[in-house]
Amino acid sequence: MVKKTILIIDDSASMRAILGDMLVDAGYNVVEAVDGYAGLELVKETKFDLIITDLSMPVLDGIAFVREAKKMASCKFVPIVVLTA
Repeated sequence: MVKKTILIIDDSASMRAILGDMLVDAGYNVVEAVDGYAGLELVKETKFDLIITDLSMPVLDGIAFVREAKKMASCKFVPIVVLTA
């Protein structure tokens, strides 16, 4: 069985670690990005099954990330969950 891959985008290292650990324990592959721009670079080269992004981040926030990602064919049908603390 092929593991699904989830991208976590959050400027908080602790939030990435908490979410990442939970998802890895649940059997998913996890890739992390520190902001929306880094996330966009990753979606250009990797296919994700789910993207979880923080709302408020430096460089490129979660809303701007979603706008740009949904323009890309690789992300058009990928579910994106926006979280904020």
